[in-house]
Amino acid sequence: MPITVSIVEDDCEARKVLVDWVRAEADFRLGSDHGSAESALPVLPREAPAIVLMDINLPGLNGVECVRQLKVLLPETQFVMLTVYEDAEHIFNALAAGATGYLLKHTPRAELLAALREVRAGGSPMASNIARRVVQSFRTPPPALAPPPATELSGREQEVLELLAGGYLYKEIAEQLNISVATVNTYIRRIYEKLQVRSRGQAVARFNRFSAPPGRLTPAPGTPPGCH
Repeated sequence: MPITVSIVEDDCEARKVLVDWVRAEADFRLGSDHGSAESALPVLPREAPAIVLMDINLPGLNGVECVRQLKVLLPETQFVMLTVYEDAEHIFNALAAGATGYLLKHTPRAELLAALREVRAGGSPMASNIARRVVQSFRTPPPALAPPPATELSGREQEVLELLAGGYLYKEIAEQLNISVATVNTYIRRIYEKLQVRSRGQAVARFNRFSAPPGRLTPAPGTPPGCH
């Protein structure tokens, strides 16, 4: 069955490109496309798409608040933010609202479509430079946060999470640990359950603030010295 994808993007030219990309793929079906959060909010709950591509900088109600409202009504829908913003505040606001992935607007077509398929398979796509920014923002743990759940991660789950936080793709994690991608997906779902989170960013945030010692994370392939 094709994956239903809906798009919320105020730039009509950018929205048309995304619509064309989705329509050209046999395993995707375009649900609807919208130029604002206000037009999307009454439609998407009835449509219940599998994935929503959401711009952050929308006129009127912004994309983060739109996701926050829709996630309550569409708990099974995965929201992928597509934006020009790379700063930690926008990233964390989006993840906290319920976004599953965070991609930049200059993401190439093949990479974006692969990210949508990864979301459908249970993954949380995030550009490698965005993942590194997330990791870097945890260097100084904030005060007064509740401790993580009592259930501890197994050694292998911890290895998977560290590689995930380092910006590795699921396939790369599988190669590093000599396991299948399906097994990686299983470990990540267990990690989400134990840490009581819903996305890659939330899992990395919750774990690293309390458990990962400085310098422990492994840099992603091709990361220049000093960039991890």
